[in-house]
Amino acid sequence: MESEGTHAEEQPTGGGRADPATEAFVTHRNLLFTVAYEMLGSAADAEDVLQETWLRWAGVDLAAVRDRRAYLVRITTRQSLGRLRTLGRRKESYVGTWLPEPLLTAPDVADDVELAESVSMAMLLVMETLAPGERAVFVLREVFDLGYEEIADAVGKSPAAVRQIAHRARAHVAARRPRGTVSRAETRDALDAFRQATETGDLQGLLDVLAPDVVLIGDGGGIKQAVLRPVVGADKVARLLVNGLGRAAGLTMRPAQVNGSPGLVLRLDGTLDTVVAAHVLDGRITGLYAVRNPEKLSRMEQETSLLR
Repeated sequence: MESEGTHAEEQPTGGGRADPATEAFVTHRNLLFTVAYEMLGSAADAEDVLQETWLRWAGVDLAAVRDRRAYLVRITTRQSLGRLRTLGRRKESYVGTWLPEPLLTAPDVADDVELAESVSMAMLLVMETLAPGERAVFVLREVFDLGYEEIADAVGKSPAAVRQIAHRARAHVAARRPRGTVSRAETRDALDAFRQATETGDLQGLLDVLAPDVVLIGDGGGIKQAVLRPVVGADKVARLLVNGLGRAAGLTMRPAQVNGSPGLVLRLDGTLDTVVAAHVLDGRITGLYAVRNPEKLSRMEQETSLLR
Protein backbone atom coordinates (compact mmCIF):
# COMPACT_ATOMS: atom_id res chain seq x y z
CA MET A 1 0.00 0.00 0.00
CA GLU A 2 1.28 3.48 -0.84
CA SER A 3 2.23 5.36 2.32
CA GLU A 4 2.01 9.08 3.03
CA GLY A 5 5.39 10.18 4.40
CA THR A 6 6.41 13.56 5.78
CA HIS A 7 9.36 15.75 5.00
CA ALA A 8 9.84 19.27 6.30
CA GLU A 9 10.17 21.28 3.12
CA GLU A 10 8.60 24.52 1.91
CA GLN A 11 5.74 24.21 -0.54
CA PRO A 12 7.09 24.63 -4.10
CA THR A 13 6.09 27.58 -6.24
CA GLY A 14 7.01 26.18 -9.65
CA GLY A 15 10.10 28.31 -10.34
CA GLY A 16 13.27 26.77 -11.80
CA ARG A 17 13.93 23.19 -12.85
CA ALA A 18 11.79 20.85 -10.74
CA ASP A 19 12.30 17.30 -9.51
CA PRO A 20 9.48 14.83 -10.33
CA ALA A 21 7.72 15.27 -6.96
CA THR A 22 7.74 19.07 -7.24
CA GLU A 23 6.69 18.95 -10.89
CA ALA A 24 3.68 16.75 -10.10
CA PHE A 25 2.65 18.94 -7.18
CA VAL A 26 2.93 22.19 -9.15
CA THR A 27 1.08 20.65 -12.12
CA HIS A 28 -1.90 19.73 -9.95
CA ARG A 29 -1.71 22.59 -7.44
CA ASN A 30 -4.75 24.52 -8.73
CA LEU A 31 -6.79 21.31 -8.75
CA LEU A 32 -5.73 20.48 -5.19
CA PHE A 33 -6.55 24.00 -3.99
CA THR A 34 -10.00 23.71 -5.59
CA VAL A 35 -10.65 20.37 -3.87
CA ALA A 36 -9.63 21.81 -0.50
CA TYR A 37 -11.54 25.06 -0.96
CA GLU A 38 -14.74 23.27 -2.01
CA MET A 39 -14.49 21.08 1.07
CA LEU A 40 -13.66 23.92 3.47
CA GLY A 41 -15.06 27.19 2.09
CA SER A 42 -11.91 28.86 3.39
CA ALA A 43 -8.97 29.84 1.17
CA ALA A 44 -6.67 30.31 4.16
CA ASP A 45 -7.41 26.80 5.42
CA ALA A 46 -7.15 25.42 1.88
CA GLU A 47 -3.63 26.87 1.64
CA ASP A 48 -2.73 25.24 4.97
CA VAL A 49 -4.04 21.93 3.62
CA LEU A 50 -1.85 22.30 0.53
CA GLN A 51 1.18 22.91 2.75
CA GLU A 52 0.38 19.74 4.71
CA THR A 53 -0.19 17.86 1.46
CA TRP A 54 3.23 18.93 0.17
CA LEU A 55 4.95 17.88 3.40
CA ARG A 56 3.53 14.37 2.99
CA TRP A 57 4.02 14.20 -0.76
CA ALA A 58 7.68 15.26 -0.54
CA GLY A 59 8.49 12.12 1.45
CA VAL A 60 6.65 9.63 -0.77
CA ASP A 61 8.49 7.00 -2.84
CA LEU A 62 7.25 7.95 -6.32
CA ALA A 63 8.22 4.54 -7.71
CA ALA A 64 5.36 3.07 -5.67
CA VAL A 65 2.80 5.62 -6.91
CA ARG A 66 0.73 4.49 -9.89
CA ASP A 67 -1.31 7.66 -10.37
CA ARG A 68 0.25 10.85 -8.99
CA ARG A 69 -2.85 12.99 -9.49
CA ALA A 70 -5.07 10.51 -7.65
CA TYR A 71 -2.53 10.15 -4.85
CA LEU A 72 -2.29 13.92 -4.36
CA VAL A 73 -6.08 14.26 -4.36
CA ARG A 74 -6.23 11.52 -1.74
CA ILE A 75 -3.77 13.29 0.57
CA THR A 76 -5.57 16.61 0.07
CA THR A 77 -8.96 15.05 0.83
CA ARG A 78 -7.73 13.42 4.03
CA GLN A 79 -6.06 16.62 5.21
CA SER A 80 -9.22 18.58 4.37
CA LEU A 81 -11.38 16.17 6.37
CA GLY A 82 -9.18 16.73 9.42
CA ARG A 83 -9.29 20.49 8.88
CA LEU A 84 -13.10 20.42 8.51
CA ARG A 85 -13.45 19.18 12.06
CA THR A 86 -11.20 21.98 13.34
CA LEU A 87 -13.21 24.52 11.34
CA GLY A 88 -16.42 23.16 12.83
CA ARG A 89 -15.18 23.97 16.33
CA ARG A 90 -14.14 27.49 15.25
CA LYS A 91 -17.56 28.15 13.74
CA GLU A 92 -19.28 27.25 17.02
CA SER A 93 -17.74 30.35 18.63
CA TYR A 94 -17.93 32.58 15.54
CA VAL A 95 -19.66 35.93 16.06
CA GLY A 96 -22.68 36.19 13.76
CA THR A 97 -23.18 34.20 10.58
CA TRP A 98 -20.19 32.42 9.03
CA LEU A 99 -19.87 32.89 5.26
CA PRO A 100 -17.31 31.26 2.95
CA GLU A 101 -14.18 33.23 2.14
CA PRO A 102 -14.77 35.03 -1.20
CA LEU A 103 -12.37 34.60 -4.11
CA LEU A 104 -11.61 36.96 -6.96
CA THR A 105 -11.76 34.29 -9.66
CA ALA A 106 -10.18 34.19 -13.09
CA PRO A 107 -12.57 34.58 -16.08
CA ASP A 108 -12.14 30.93 -17.13
CA VAL A 109 -13.85 29.77 -13.92
CA ALA A 110 -17.12 31.32 -15.08
CA ASP A 111 -16.75 29.50 -18.42
CA ASP A 112 -17.07 26.16 -16.59
CA VAL A 113 -20.72 26.40 -15.52
CA GLU A 114 -20.62 23.40 -13.17
CA LEU A 115 -17.43 24.57 -11.47
CA ALA A 116 -18.77 28.12 -11.11
CA GLU A 117 -21.98 26.84 -9.50
CA SER A 118 -20.06 24.57 -7.13
CA VAL A 119 -17.94 27.44 -5.75
CA SER A 120 -20.80 29.96 -5.59
CA MET A 121 -21.60 31.36 -2.16
CA ALA A 122 -25.08 29.86 -2.29
CA MET A 123 -23.80 26.37 -3.10
CA LEU A 124 -20.95 26.48 -0.58
CA LEU A 125 -23.51 27.35 2.10
CA VAL A 126 -25.60 24.35 1.08
CA MET A 127 -22.52 22.13 1.37
CA GLU A 128 -21.99 23.49 4.89
CA THR A 129 -25.08 21.49 5.89
CA LEU A 130 -23.42 18.19 4.92
CA ALA A 131 -21.46 16.05 7.36
CA PRO A 132 -17.68 16.12 6.64
CA GLY A 133 -17.64 12.69 5.00
CA GLU A 134 -20.71 13.49 2.92
CA ARG A 135 -19.16 16.75 1.75
CA ALA A 136 -15.94 15.03 0.71
CA VAL A 137 -17.81 12.38 -1.27
CA PHE A 138 -20.15 14.93 -2.85
CA VAL A 139 -17.30 17.21 -3.94
CA LEU A 140 -15.17 14.40 -5.36
CA ARG A 141 -18.09 12.74 -7.16
CA GLU A 142 -20.31 15.60 -8.30
CA VAL A 143 -17.70 18.29 -8.97
CA PHE A 144 -14.62 16.31 -9.95
CA ASP A 145 -16.38 13.20 -11.34
CA LEU A 146 -14.07 10.74 -9.57
CA GLY A 147 -14.94 7.05 -9.60
CA TYR A 148 -16.31 5.38 -6.49
CA GLU A 149 -13.18 3.28 -5.95
CA GLU A 150 -10.92 6.33 -6.15
CA ILE A 151 -13.17 8.20 -3.71
CA ALA A 152 -13.20 5.16 -1.41
CA ASP A 153 -9.38 5.30 -1.26
CA ALA A 154 -9.50 9.01 -0.47
CA VAL A 155 -12.06 8.84 2.36
CA GLY A 156 -11.10 5.44 3.76
CA LYS A 157 -14.40 3.66 3.10
CA SER A 158 -15.58 0.85 0.84
CA PRO A 159 -16.89 1.64 -2.67
CA ALA A 160 -20.33 0.35 -1.61
CA ALA A 161 -20.39 2.70 1.37
CA VAL A 162 -19.27 5.59 -0.83
CA ARG A 163 -22.14 4.91 -3.25
CA GLN A 164 -24.62 5.14 -0.37
CA ILE A 165 -23.03 8.32 0.98
CA ALA A 166 -23.05 9.86 -2.51
CA HIS A 167 -26.74 9.07 -2.96
CA ARG A 168 -27.60 10.53 0.44
CA ALA A 169 -25.48 13.67 -0.11
CA ARG A 170 -26.93 14.23 -3.60
CA ALA A 171 -30.48 14.07 -2.25
CA HIS A 172 -29.58 16.39 0.64
CA VAL A 173 -28.07 19.00 -1.69
CA ALA A 174 -30.86 18.71 -4.27
CA ALA A 175 -33.44 19.55 -1.59
CA ARG A 176 -31.54 22.68 -0.54
CA ARG A 177 -29.69 24.01 -3.58
CA PRO A 178 -30.86 27.31 -5.10
CA ARG A 179 -33.47 26.91 -7.82
CA GLY A 180 -32.77 27.63 -11.46
CA THR A 181 -29.72 28.16 -13.65
CA VAL A 182 -28.98 31.81 -14.29
CA SER A 183 -26.78 33.29 -16.99
CA ARG A 184 -23.90 35.57 -16.09
CA ALA A 185 -25.58 38.36 -18.09
CA GLU A 186 -28.78 38.09 -16.03
CA THR A 187 -26.83 38.22 -12.76
CA ARG A 188 -24.72 41.11 -14.01
CA ASP A 189 -27.82 43.08 -15.08
CA ALA A 190 -29.50 42.53 -11.72
CA LEU A 191 -26.38 43.64 -9.84
CA ASP A 192 -26.00 46.71 -12.06
CA ALA A 193 -29.56 47.74 -11.20
CA PHE A 194 -28.89 46.96 -7.54
CA ARG A 195 -25.72 49.08 -7.54
CA GLN A 196 -27.37 52.06 -9.21
CA ALA A 197 -30.35 51.98 -6.84
CA THR A 198 -28.12 51.65 -3.77
CA GLU A 199 -25.76 54.43 -4.81
CA THR A 200 -28.65 56.85 -5.46
CA GLY A 201 -30.73 55.81 -2.45
CA ASP A 202 -33.53 54.70 -4.78
CA LEU A 203 -35.74 52.60 -2.50
CA GLN A 204 -38.23 51.71 -5.24
CA GLY A 205 -35.40 50.75 -7.58
CA LEU A 206 -34.11 48.33 -4.96
CA LEU A 207 -37.57 46.89 -4.37
CA ASP A 208 -37.87 46.31 -8.13
CA VAL A 209 -34.66 44.23 -8.31
CA LEU A 210 -35.04 42.34 -5.03
CA ALA A 211 -37.21 39.23 -4.91
CA PRO A 212 -40.03 39.48 -2.32
CA ASP A 213 -38.40 36.76 -0.18
CA VAL A 214 -34.79 37.94 -0.67
CA VAL A 215 -32.35 36.98 2.11
CA LEU A 216 -29.40 39.17 3.12
CA ILE A 217 -26.61 37.42 5.04
CA GLY A 218 -23.70 39.39 6.47
CA ASP A 219 -20.36 38.26 7.92
CA GLY A 220 -18.32 40.70 9.97
CA GLY A 221 -16.72 38.06 12.17
CA GLY A 222 -17.12 40.28 15.22
CA ILE A 223 -14.51 42.63 13.71
CA LYS A 224 -16.71 44.73 11.42
CA GLN A 225 -20.35 45.67 11.88
CA ALA A 226 -22.69 43.32 10.03
CA VAL A 227 -26.17 41.86 10.48
CA LEU A 228 -25.85 39.06 13.03
CA ARG A 229 -28.79 37.12 11.64
CA PRO A 230 -30.17 36.83 8.10
CA VAL A 231 -32.54 39.64 7.08
CA VAL A 232 -35.54 38.35 5.10
CA GLY A 233 -37.90 40.26 2.83
CA ALA A 234 -37.44 42.92 0.15
CA ASP A 235 -38.74 45.82 2.21
CA LYS A 236 -36.50 45.10 5.22
CA VAL A 237 -33.42 44.50 3.05
CA ALA A 238 -34.00 47.55 0.85
CA ARG A 239 -34.48 49.91 3.81
CA LEU A 240 -31.43 48.52 5.56
CA LEU A 241 -29.29 49.06 2.46
CA VAL A 242 -30.59 52.56 1.73
CA ASN A 243 -30.09 53.67 5.32
CA GLY A 244 -26.66 52.06 5.54
CA LEU A 245 -24.83 52.09 2.21
CA GLY A 246 -26.70 55.09 0.84
CA ARG A 247 -25.36 57.32 3.61
CA ALA A 248 -21.74 56.11 3.61
CA ALA A 249 -19.45 58.89 2.36
CA GLY A 250 -16.45 57.73 0.34
CA LEU A 251 -18.03 54.37 -0.55
CA THR A 252 -17.62 52.98 -4.07
CA MET A 253 -19.08 49.83 -5.63
CA ARG A 254 -17.43 48.10 -8.56
CA PRO A 255 -18.27 44.86 -10.38
CA ALA A 256 -15.95 41.87 -9.97
CA GLN A 257 -15.90 38.13 -10.57
CA VAL A 258 -16.64 36.64 -7.15
CA ASN A 259 -16.50 32.85 -6.85
CA GLY A 260 -17.11 32.35 -10.55
CA SER A 261 -20.06 34.75 -10.85
CA PRO A 262 -20.64 38.50 -11.12
CA GLY A 263 -20.38 40.23 -7.74
CA LEU A 264 -19.53 43.60 -6.22
CA VAL A 265 -16.50 44.95 -4.40
CA LEU A 266 -17.14 47.84 -2.01
CA ARG A 267 -14.29 50.17 -1.03
CA LEU A 268 -14.43 52.82 1.65
CA ASP A 269 -12.02 55.68 0.95
CA GLY A 270 -10.16 53.34 -1.40
CA THR A 271 -9.79 50.50 1.12
CA LEU A 272 -11.46 47.14 0.50
CA ASP A 273 -14.44 47.00 2.86
CA THR A 274 -17.04 44.47 1.67
CA VAL A 275 -17.46 41.80 -0.97
CA VAL A 276 -20.99 41.04 -2.15
CA ALA A 277 -22.07 37.89 -3.95
CA ALA A 278 -25.63 37.29 -5.12
CA HIS A 279 -28.03 34.65 -6.31
CA VAL A 280 -30.49 35.72 -9.00
CA LEU A 281 -33.65 34.03 -10.24
CA ASP A 282 -35.95 35.39 -12.96
CA GLY A 283 -34.05 38.67 -13.05
CA ARG A 284 -34.42 39.40 -9.33
CA ILE A 285 -31.96 38.96 -6.47
CA THR A 286 -33.00 36.16 -4.10
CA GLY A 287 -29.82 36.03 -2.03
CA LEU A 288 -27.22 38.62 -1.00
CA TYR A 289 -24.03 37.51 0.76
CA ALA A 290 -21.96 40.37 2.19
CA VAL A 291 -18.53 39.50 3.62
CA ARG A 292 -16.95 42.28 5.71
CA ASN A 293 -14.62 40.29 7.97
CA PRO A 294 -11.20 41.66 6.89
CA GLU A 295 -9.57 38.33 7.68
CA LYS A 296 -11.56 36.84 4.79
CA LEU A 297 -10.84 39.47 2.13
CA SER A 298 -7.18 38.82 1.29
CA ARG A 299 -8.01 36.68 -1.77
CA MET A 300 -9.86 39.58 -3.41
CA GLU A 301 -6.68 41.49 -4.27
CA GLN A 302 -5.52 39.06 -6.96
CA GLU A 303 -7.18 36.41 -9.11
CA THR A 304 -7.37 32.80 -7.97
CA SER A 305 -7.26 30.06 -10.59
CA LEU A 306 -9.55 27.11 -9.94
CA LEU A 307 -9.45 23.81 -11.82
CA ARG A 308 -11.22 20.48 -11.89
